[in-house]
Amino acid sequence: MNKKKLYNRLITVTSIAIPVVVAILFRVRIPNVEPLDQLPPIYAGINALTAIFLLIALVAIKQGKRKLHERLMKVNILFSLAFLVMYIAYHMTSDPTPYGIVDGIFVASQTSKIIYFTILISHIILSIVLIPLVLVAYSKTVLVDFVAHKKIARIAFPIWLYVTITGVVVYFMISPYYT
Repeated sequence: MNKKKLYNRLITVTSIAIPVVVAILFRVRIPNVEPLDQLPPIYAGINALTAIFLLIALVAIKQGKRKLHERLMKVNILFSLAFLVMYIAYHMTSDPTPYGIVDGIFVASQTSKIIYFTILISHIILSIVLIPLVLVAYSKTVLVDFVAHKKIARIAFPIWLYVTITGVVVYFMISPYYT
């Protein structure tokens, strides 16, 4: 099997496995473990750093600084993996936080609830769409197919930037309701 076919198979498997595993683990609670309440601001911070590094990487490649761009993008992939691990760990040790509810009373406005869920749902859907886009873009660089890399990166970049920024927005919107 050639490298391109191997990468395509790995990308397909990974792009399906990650959302499925996350969905399964989201329902798992580790008993008798302290909730990892310190993680949400950390992974929101990682999302913010990823957004900043994405923008710096864009400037770097526009200036012809390919090596800097490559390093920044690898860091962004590592940030995304760290986010994913922390996100899963938090949700395996903590009950879900309902938006707008304090002591069993809904205190947020209906408008803010609609805005929150619109952002959250688009964030989740696009984060799933993003997985194969990033993996394909990265595989194209490994295969030294920079023309294909550039085509897919033009699609992946704005989605990745949106996902990282909305991750921070979602955190700030839900954080008042953490118990």
